[in-house]
Amino acid sequence: MNVPEDDGELLHDIVLSHKYTRALEIGTSTGLSGIYIAWALSKTGGKLVTIEIDETRHAEAVGNFREAGLAGIIDARLADAHELVAELPGPFDFVFIDADKEWYENYARAVIPKLAPGGCIAAHNVYESRGGWGRGGAAAYFEYMKSLPEFDSRILTSGSGSLSVSYKNK
Repeated sequence: MNVPEDDGELLHDIVLSHKYTRALEIGTSTGLSGIYIAWALSKTGGKLVTIEIDETRHAEAVGNFREAGLAGIIDARLADAHELVAELPGPFDFVFIDADKEWYENYARAVIPKLAPGGCIAAHNVYESRGGWGRGGAAAYFEYMKSLPEFDSRILTSGSGSLSVSYKNK
């Protein structure tokens, strides 16, 4: 599933308003979110590394990046993010997580040491748990991010979805 247009615009605006230049996307799908992120990065002089495990979606995303004229600033990797994220050297100033929800917290743990001060980790389809009832790994992820004193975490909602954003204190 691709992010809705509203959420793509939120990603674009976050990257552009903070002038981020080193972005990582975990879960490319067919590339729509990567296109929004890369449009912003094209204005900041940045680059995007994006990871997708499914060969068919990866191939479609690469074609979409080419068609959008953004292939030159996107490093699209066909790989298992469970393994590759830990191996990437960083640093990153923007990370977008939109993959297997049960692994959101694991991805965050792997990228936090590589996140520059002032950087942001955004995660798609994250909701705050209510009264002990949550929505699986995404709710646990948000609770984890809120527990970290070096981050300011909140949920942004759009007309069609929700996005957790966590900014690393400088």
